[in-house]
Amino acid sequence: MKILFIGASGMLGSPVAKELIKAGFDVTLLARNVNKVQQLFPAVNVVQGDVFDKTSLTKAFTGQDIVYLNLSVDQSSAKKDPQPEREGIANVITTAKETGIKRIAYLSSLVKNYQGMNGFNWWCFAIKHKAVSAIRSSGIPYSIFSPSTFMECLDQQMLRGNKLMMINGSVAKMWFIAAEDYGKQVVKAFEIAGNDNQDYAIQGTNAYDWNDVAKIFLTNYSKPAKTMKAPLALLKYLGLFVQRMNYAARICQALNKYPEQFESEQTWKDLGKPSLSLTDYVKNL
Repeated sequence: MKILFIGASGMLGSPVAKELIKAGFDVTLLARNVNKVQQLFPAVNVVQGDVFDKTSLTKAFTGQDIVYLNLSVDQSSAKKDPQPEREGIANVITTAKETGIKRIAYLSSLVKNYQGMNGFNWWCFAIKHKAVSAIRSSGIPYSIFSPSTFMECLDQQMLRGNKLMMINGSVAKMWFIAAEDYGKQVVKAFEIAGNDNQDYAIQGTNAYDWNDVAKIFLTNYSKPAKTMKAPLALLKYLGLFVQRMNYAARICQALNKYPEQFESEQTWKDLGKPSLSLTDYVKNL
């Protein structure tokens, strides 16, 4: 089975690509910066391309069976700017139909479902909802994975030196999962898919709010560390002047408040139960 992987160089793309390669799939990586991605995956075929460049997509899609999409909003971008999960996915769907792609797989999210709750309305989440709708209505078999919060965000996004950067106001629990466990579930999903459509919630084995997570991190991290908390109001104020800060404020607000429920019974039945606990993840850093 041939898989074209778009977005393999990032925090969530790399572990999934590695699991697919390890499982024996014929994986090709699409990259804007071929040299950068080739250094990460020296033994894998990397081709030049961009979701905004339909010509490059046509060339890359030809002969492939599955397209896996790991896309995101550039945190410095604005709503009116071209977005990978809007114009990019439109190009992907059109090209997939033209080239005979048999399945589109898409990394979505659970927290996007906070849209419309408590008056929350954010264009980034609206784009994610429309992306899911577009893929579901494309007529191409699909695999849509909607994950909870990834453990990797702790060390790769929140840890600055010895400080774990956090926002006050955490009340909701999240079912943290490691990207490696998610990657193994993606492998299994492709192995059993056939021609069926797949919608899977992706969650770990235990739910924590950010305060719980901080305690686990400080207790199990191999180096002395401490938390640094800031009020959400401050982040929102800074967001009036810096788009990246506005993005951070909005996503933190959603993560702090979204009443996530456990939804992964069928996922575990079909794809296997995650094995890595948050405690062990932190100990292994």
